[in-house]
Amino acid sequence: MRTERAWLLLPALLAACATPPAPACPDGTTQATVAEAYFGRSRRDGPDITEAEWRDFLAGTVTPAFPDGLTALDGRGQWRRPDGTILSEASKVLVVVLPGADAAAARARLRPVEEAWKARFRHQSVLTVYRGACVGF
Repeated sequence: MRTERAWLLLPALLAACATPPAPACPDGTTQATVAEAYFGRSRRDGPDITEAEWRDFLAGTVTPAFPDGLTALDGRGQWRRPDGTILSEASKVLVVVLPGADAAAARARLRPVEEAWKARFRHQSVLTVYRGACVGF
């Protein structure tokens, strides 16, 4: 009987662990989600994505999706292929702060930008990170 009760409690315990509590933000700040997207600039079958192509994508796709503001940074990423080879490439890092949004809402807003990048430049993926924060302006 005890074992049956423990199994009944397990889903509730797992759900509690999966959702971290919202941070208590200090006065003058508000809860937000910070979304980061990492766009690799290499191509499998051609030259790297140019700065002009990035600016066009930023102006035509990213800025309309986040008209309230964003930050775009230059980056350099690397990863290990399954065969052990280390690859490196230039990248662009997009940082968007979304006050009052949770990670699901931030993902819903960023997803069309990721999909546009993948379609336009024939990439398989865009690395994205979502984290809670307290922000003040």
